Amino acid sequence: MPVKVSVIVPVYNPGIYIEDCISSLRRQSLPLEEYEAIFVDDGSTDGTPARLDRLAAEDPRVRVIHQENSGWSGKPRNVGIAAARGEFVMFVDNDDYLGDEALERMYAYGVANGADVVVGKMAGKNRSVPVELFRRSHPRATVENAPLIDSLTPHKMFRRAFLDEIGLRFPEGRRRLEDHVFVTEAYLRAANVSVLSDYVCYYHIRRDDASNAGFQRFDPVGYFGNLREALDVVERYTEPGPARDRLFRRWLRVEMVERLRAKRLLGLPDDYRRELFGEIHKVVVERFGPGVAAGLQPTQQVVASLTAADRYDDVVALAEWEAGVVPAAAPTSVEWEGDALRLGFTAEYASGGAPMTFPADAERTPLTDTPKNLEEAVAWIGTETVARFEQATADLLLRERASSAQYFQPVEFTRETVPLDGGERVRLVLRATATVDPAALPGDGVWDAVVRLKLGGWTKECRLGPAPRATRPEPYAG
Repeated sequence: MPVKVSVIVPVYNPGIYIEDCISSLRRQSLPLEEYEAIFVDDGSTDGTPARLDRLAAEDPRVRVIHQENSGWSGKPRNVGIAAARGEFVMFVDNDDYLGDEALERMYAYGVANGADVVVGKMAGKNRSVPVELFRRSHPRATVENAPLIDSLTPHKMFRRAFLDEIGLRFPEGRRRLEDHVFVTEAYLRAANVSVLSDYVCYYHIRRDDASNAGFQRFDPVGYFGNLREALDVVERYTEPGPARDRLFRRWLRVEMVERLRAKRLLGLPDDYRRELFGEIHKVVVERFGPGVAAGLQPTQQVVASLTAADRYDDVVALAEWEAGVVPAAAPTSVEWEGDALRLGFTAEYASGGAPMTFPADAERTPLTDTPKNLEEAVAWIGTETVARFEQATADLLLRERASSAQYFQPVEFTRETVPLDGGERVRLVLRATATVDPAALPGDGVWDAVVRLKLGGWTKECRLGPAPRATRPEPYAG
């Protein structure tokens, strides 16, 4: 029977962390003869090569390729593509693992929708993964109708004939962001991309020892040199204008502005963050027109503006102010309606341990000039936050404690402006009610309720604390 999926795993000194990966591959629901696992050992110096050879000797689905160390994951993945026999190839890192039905579900979804790329729902254990992309499934996704560009890791399924037809392979050598270059081109050239969001396919793991390659401090010069290559791909396959600006905005937001905000910046040594800031400043000035930053949220716009103006000290001062801004959510009610649980809560932002307040009267004004100082920057952010209050949202996600798998729950909410100080200041509060159907949750593990609050320049999450008890109706009583 033809092989449907070839799973390609680049391997370098994973130690015990490869065991979850191996176990998940052996548990796949896809029939044994319909998939294969290709481990490409990139010159490991621990006991992994021998471990993989023993595995291959006992499991006909497993092949192992040994090679000299190449410095990064690009070459091992390319070697795996060349050796693959499957209709699709799936890339898995050696310290991550798959959901038991991942290959079967992703393959079927890809075939049903004629996809060249299939993106499976991800869960992040002690690391972040895209959230909005997996709010629902997208059988025919593009970079324009779905937030595909938020997911640039390689942990996806690609039609092998598509990769061969366009000659797409990973950049090789000791470098960063090879996955950005590869995945961005795949998105822009695919006939169709399908996003499967109703099952957690990929578990992205941060090791207990935090030794994952992606968590190691990088050389800013090399990193942003590699980042420019991803921007080159966008320029090659798009025309100047709003569509290109939207794509560029992803790198400005995620790889630059977010690195210069709050505790993420303040936790770095001063000499390193100065070097980081300097390289980001170069890219912002060289590559991004005004339309890129204009689409950011208010706080992000200010950081981008200060960075373009080369004002390092003001970026640090803004980070110190923003480090005190946190989401706050409080349960207000909990009751059963039939078999569903209705959970009420409020959500707002706090600063300095107290509810955050904003100017009562506000109109949206473009950030045409860089703020002169911190006070002016904070004032503009406050005014813009009030002016954009109609865009604020509150979501409730249930997150399984053991696996970190998370699922959006249906939520209804209203936005309330609470006057203070004689009406000169206001609090911006969202009052929400979520509906939770316990029978719809996969498994019977322990779940945490997490509120995701989008307001102004912030999208942050916090755990929802204890709520008033609800008496469970029959037949669940007792």
